[in-house]
Amino acid sequence: MKTIVLFGLTLIVAVAWGYPAGTYTDKWDHINVDEILESQRLLRGYVDCLLDKGRCTPDGKALKETLPDALEHDCSKCTEKQKSASEKVIRHLVNKQPDYWNELSAKYDPDHIYQEKYKDKIDEVKGKA
Repeated sequence: MKTIVLFGLTLIVAVAWGYPAGTYTDKWDHINVDEILESQRLLRGYVDCLLDKGRCTPDGKALKETLPDALEHDCSKCTEKQKSASEKVIRHLVNKQPDYWNELSAKYDPDHIYQEKYKDKIDEVKGKA
């Protein structure tokens, strides 16, 4: 569950550059998440970045830095656009890219803390591609 929320947040939070007091920056809110999800090359690039298997773009680096905070605090600093995008990413990964989901979960939630915390949200997106 954490992984779903995590990856969803990662792509959305890739939009977020730091840890401002109110919300993450909306600097990257214009990113076309659909384009990333539809391109195996782009999606794999983000996944490899998050897994320390490849180079990170500035967006990927920001996502990687922000993701742990977003997971821990239930995306409380995310903009509405970031929350919406993260749900879309999670839905895509859970239903169409389970291998990516599992890899990300293993890295960012080895003790299944977030998967348990976000179980209802993950169950809600299953089967909704």
